[in-house]
Amino acid sequence: MEHRVRRVATDELEEVGRLTVEAYRDDGYLDADDEYLHELADAAYRDREAEVWVAVDDTGVLGSVTFCPQGSELAEVARAGEGEFRMLGVTARARRRGVAEALVRRCVDRSRELGYDGLVMSSMAEMAAAHRLYDRLGFRREPQRDWSPHEGLTLLAFSLRLG
Repeated sequence: MEHRVRRVATDELEEVGRLTVEAYRDDGYLDADDEYLHELADAAYRDREAEVWVAVDDTGVLGSVTFCPQGSELAEVARAGEGEFRMLGVTARARRRGVAEALVRRCVDRSRELGYDGLVMSSMAEMAAAHRLYDRLGFRREPQRDWSPHEGLTLLAFSLRLG
């Protein structure tokens, strides 16, 4: 089944939050009591403070990503002239169908539409499959921009130069 990427609809926000939580929790990236799950679940807040994009097909939402334009309070590592994406999650049933790639490419295109010089993101070291995707799409590691949201967790920074 073919999927398409578009902005999230208001009536999909709760589902998007649930699916994002499931993707992170079920893949073993976060424990069931991790406080970050509340931020992942609040897709309505993410869509107010940034842009939530979804990949959908005839069965519904397959995955989502949060794109942070310049000035978004959700941006963590973006510098002037850069977009940032966060909270990429794909349902288990939609894996290996190009959904994550389509969502990342939408963030690349969105950055270009806004005239940005680059696109950045942070990722947990354990997310090796995602790192392979980012590498294939031309993202490069930026170890000097790695950071820690709390003790015991270091997020790896990746960037893509545009233009």
